[in-house]
Amino acid sequence: MGDREHRRTRTFLLTVLKRCLYKTEDRRNFRSHRVASIPGDEISLAKRYLEIAKSWVSLFVQYCVGFFSDSYDAEKVGYDIVNDILSSWKEILLGIAICIVGSIIYIFILRWVAAILVWLSILAAIGALAFCVYWAADNYRYYRDNPTAHEEATNWLQAEFMKSGTWLGLLIAFSIILGILLIVVIFLRKRIVLAIALIKEGSKAVSSCTSALFFPILPWILQLGVIAYVIAVAIYLSTVGSPAYQIRGYDSENCTSCTLENIREGLSCNFNTDLGCNTACQAVCKFIKTTDDAYVTYLHIFNGVGLFWGVFFISALCEMILASTFATWYWTFNKSNVPFFTVTAATLRTVRYHLGTLAFGSLIITICRIIRVILEYIDHKLKKYDNPVTRAIMCCLKCFFWCLENFLRFINRNAYIMCAIHGKNFCVSAKNAFSLLMRNILRVFVLDKVSFRRKAALTGTLSNSFFQITDFIFFLSKIAIVVGVSATIYAIVAYVRTAEITYIFVPVIFVAICAFFICTVFFKVYTMAIDTLFLCFLEDSERNDGSPEKPFFMSKNLMRILNKKNQ
Repeated sequence: MGDREHRRTRTFLLTVLKRCLYKTEDRRNFRSHRVASIPGDEISLAKRYLEIAKSWVSLFVQYCVGFFSDSYDAEKVGYDIVNDILSSWKEILLGIAICIVGSIIYIFILRWVAAILVWLSILAAIGALAFCVYWAADNYRYYRDNPTAHEEATNWLQAEFMKSGTWLGLLIAFSIILGILLIVVIFLRKRIVLAIALIKEGSKAVSSCTSALFFPILPWILQLGVIAYVIAVAIYLSTVGSPAYQIRGYDSENCTSCTLENIREGLSCNFNTDLGCNTACQAVCKFIKTTDDAYVTYLHIFNGVGLFWGVFFISALCEMILASTFATWYWTFNKSNVPFFTVTAATLRTVRYHLGTLAFGSLIITICRIIRVILEYIDHKLKKYDNPVTRAIMCCLKCFFWCLENFLRFINRNAYIMCAIHGKNFCVSAKNAFSLLMRNILRVFVLDKVSFRRKAALTGTLSNSFFQITDFIFFLSKIAIVVGVSATIYAIVAYVRTAEITYIFVPVIFVAICAFFICTVFFKVYTMAIDTLFLCFLEDSERNDGSPEKPFFMSKNLMRILNKKNQ
């Protein structure tokens, strides 16, 4: 019975694979005969595909524009935005290049001028927001005094930005963000100083392993490969099934005779069967769609799960390799003895021993993400009923699983770091990392009031707000780079470029989005370095006491900051 089921399963899978792949003789026929039947050469065919891709992108932009307005102008705005992006591709590539070079230079010089750059980034972010407040207030006053200015607009988007209400909303939003930023900087300035010192230590670790700075590019390429593979599989799966044909173009008034009885528009037909209709009927048996077999839906679901799992697995692989790299740097007592091929050794060690840990951790995130996708699908289906109770329940469920996924990501990251330090499995590493963090948080609450401030500044500050402060500083640094690159591209497009474009802010916004993602890739290395050094510091503090038998492995600068020393 088992052998028969095994053979049936194998036959089923082989059947699916054969239908998804080309046959050798089909490829030979395509190369020898079918290309000649395609009208035009390969260049014109490629141009046609580019036009189709442009149309799809335009439709997506039209949908986004139509989401904010039901204006008939959405179609024109969509095409104008796509054309502006295509016509300003040189400026966009220049902005991306400036962002890459600027990010690398910024990260390298953090080692020596971290305090200056961080405070300049904070001041730059505050200055940019202050300028946005002034700009919004100035435009609000102008359009408030000229309420009919929007009537001169040539499209919907331009008209929206010529109304005082739009600029009032932007003024309020920019003012709130600026106020929150000022409050955070004022009340957390001491913690920012401590975080700056730890960023300097992180910069030393990154500088000693320069290849780690460019390492995230490889996982990013692998993730793109996974996405491309999943898309290709989805396309192949879409061809699995039976073609469905229907009668189209049937003219019942002028049709006099047909072989088929009860013929009508939309009736199913066989492509190889002659309808037997005269010319006046104009009836054609036309291909409509491919009807999927029952198992194809499950294969699509399996493919989607593979997409999430593959992307999360590669992301976990990147985190583990970086954690192993920086843990090696920290636990090397003499930093000059750090191995040259640290990243390579960390990669080999991770691939050989810890792939199961990464697979299990990424599977947990995948399950949580699938639940969120299912909730989004259910919410989409329930919208037509417009029930406030179901809306409230779905909102609570989506919020809960969003928080759960972010919490699991935090646990996973620290589990990977502990696994890189001790080499234990996922569950043990997650337990040890969480316990280590909790012990340091509890240590703050049992301190007496007299020493609370000093101790909190040394240990409690790290365990309570370390991750938030460093992420906040890195976020402001990314914003400063993005604002600088965007301002440069705006100046080039506005004052240097000779060719006109419809919306001058389109290439600027596009470059800003690309620049933010590029900065995220580079700063991810720094974030992982800081997080790894933080857990290593806590482990070092608990395991060692500074005696000759148990010396601290942290650097002298970090010992000075944290009021520790080796005997």
